[in-house]
Amino acid sequence: MARGAQRHKDARTRQNGAHPRQNGTRPRAQRPRDDDGVIQVLAKAVREVESAVQRGRTQPSIRTKFQVVALLMREERARVKAEETTSAARRTEELKRLDGIATILATTAARDTSLLGLLADDAVISDRARSLRRELLEAAGVEVPPDPAEKPAPTEPTATVQRRVVPRSVVSRQLANPFLAPDFSAVARRTAKPRRLVGWELIGPLLTSFEDGGALSCMTLPEPGATRVSGGLELMPHQGRLVAAAAAGHRTFLLADEPGLGKTAQALLAAEAADAYPLLVVVPNVVKMNWAREAALWTPNHPATVVHGDGDTIDGFADIIVVNYEVLDRHVGWLGELGLRGMVVDEAHYIKNRKSQRSQNVLKLSERIRTRTGHPLLMALTGTPLINDIEDFTAIWQFLGWIDETRPVGELMVALEESGLTPADRGFSTVARAAVIDRGIVRRRKRDVAADLPARRVADVPVELDDEAGRSIRAAEQALARRLVARYERTLEARHAGEVVEGIDHDLVRQVAAWERANKATKTSDENVFTMMRRIGQAKAGLAADYAAQLARSAGKVVFFAKHIDVMDTAEATFARRGIRYASIRGDQTAAARQKHIDAFTDDPDVAVVVCSLTAAGVGINLQVASNMVLAELSWTDAEQTQAIDRVHRIGQEEPVTAWRIIAAQTLDTRIAELIDSKAGLAARALDGADQEIAESSDVQLEALVTLLEDALGERVGRQAS
Repeated sequence: MARGAQRHKDARTRQNGAHPRQNGTRPRAQRPRDDDGVIQVLAKAVREVESAVQRGRTQPSIRTKFQVVALLMREERARVKAEETTSAARRTEELKRLDGIATILATTAARDTSLLGLLADDAVISDRARSLRRELLEAAGVEVPPDPAEKPAPTEPTATVQRRVVPRSVVSRQLANPFLAPDFSAVARRTAKPRRLVGWELIGPLLTSFEDGGALSCMTLPEPGATRVSGGLELMPHQGRLVAAAAAGHRTFLLADEPGLGKTAQALLAAEAADAYPLLVVVPNVVKMNWAREAALWTPNHPATVVHGDGDTIDGFADIIVVNYEVLDRHVGWLGELGLRGMVVDEAHYIKNRKSQRSQNVLKLSERIRTRTGHPLLMALTGTPLINDIEDFTAIWQFLGWIDETRPVGELMVALEESGLTPADRGFSTVARAAVIDRGIVRRRKRDVAADLPARRVADVPVELDDEAGRSIRAAEQALARRLVARYERTLEARHAGEVVEGIDHDLVRQVAAWERANKATKTSDENVFTMMRRIGQAKAGLAADYAAQLARSAGKVVFFAKHIDVMDTAEATFARRGIRYASIRGDQTAAARQKHIDAFTDDPDVAVVVCSLTAAGVGINLQVASNMVLAELSWTDAEQTQAIDRVHRIGQEEPVTAWRIIAAQTLDTRIAELIDSKAGLAARALDGADQEIAESSDVQLEALVTLLEDALGERVGRQAS
């Protein structure tokens, strides 16, 4: 209350012509006051942020303004609620206007999820943010006491006004090896300046050569060598061809295979073949954990580390560094000094806007690598066909070092010079297209490599729940485990009064798990295995929808399956925000409405996704117009999962089917997935979904509880032993 009274007192002082002094020494120039105070100033600022994000211009200054508006909105809400001198009607009106500002902030953050990190409790408040906070408050007629920690901020924020960090483990690596071995091949590989084509505009004709269509864009690849790799895994022939090209010395690839053809494994093994370590992998947040898992699977001799936030938990000595676009700006500095010899950009269409901050970060790092390493491995991965939005690929070509901002460079320019043609000559378009493809464009479709692929397969996509919902879920899992342990210990003590029991009584574990399943199946007062799985489904709904949206853009029509209505609602809201048209199949629809949605998905090329209830759409419908599907929530049995996949994998399907199963890492979700696989037979599921006798859903629920209890008891025994 005192704070609010002082604020209004300061405002009245300004109206009466007084000039408060700053630091007690000199008068500060009075800013024009907005009659409606802080809320009006915040309303104007939040509209500016909303407009910029809608135009795709989330510059550092906009990010700062978003954060400051959110902070001031919270402060003003607390002040309004505590202000006792304001009438109830006035207070209600002000809170309503603040709710409107909060709604705009929420919808803006949903459009650009990287903004959510600025709202975290541990988010850093930059000097520029402190300065902007002062400016907004003063514009509202509020006197702000000086902040000793505040430093002058530049009048025009630039890309350099970003919070940069250097993780401690990286410092340790730098101290252990303070000098990078010079790579003189960087100088040796410089090509002669163009002579014949000087003055010709070449980027446009290069793009036009792809817009004109033609044959499938794929460079000539060598025959694959050995197809077996570490751990007994085996490459498919089309994967082996790209790895063989890297082994033969090719170093730049635009890998545009359709989803489901194993681009991740190809990139990791190409890096191993090229000895391109340290290797940086830049990915969307939704697939960050999947890259770490795939690295451990395909290249186990090259440790991978994942950068979260400020990178406090990373292994600075790892060979593979995985970082998501949203936090890359914090780490550009030390990554540029690490001596990287390779860089992979996944979902490379994310950098299509060369003026965006994420694109500038990626291009800066690739330029740094090329100047330090003469022959680095650079790979851009995207399933988007080249013929769509071809201008977006200029940023990718620049990342690969094929062009700069104005013209072709390096080997591409040499090839164009040696052709003897100019853009005015007939045949230049064909030659230009071939020259770009030869630099490393690799594009295969499922139908092209159908012999390599199983008819049906399930691919897991681990996602990390690193928000408040994820932390709450992990806390609830721990509470469930503690309850199981407590019951186990009480029963054990009653059975063996006064005796010392060594190890874990596995029979008792199963009995306790059976009690828990029986007692909690119909109760909702405490967390149980059923409520846990529902909460996990809700938490990963947005991530699953984001992944489906990526598939829809790169691979065409996608079937999205979920068990619960709220997960379907979240997915449909996500698609609507992204401008993706969808159909919906739910249990409460009439037969006519249901068929209308099915027809829209199968017949209308603009309807990219169908959102299906696992129970309502799991049987009796044909959706084979798609060959990719997303399983947003886990079933309790493989049979239910297989029935959903069979909506796509059925007579009339001309392509191999891939079901992308979204798994919440480090949660009960992972255990359930493993149990379902073990019950169904992993080999049959991965190859062709062969029918097998499988366990009931109750068995999976029981085994999940058994696993949870045994893990908790194992950790307790380990602590006692240490």
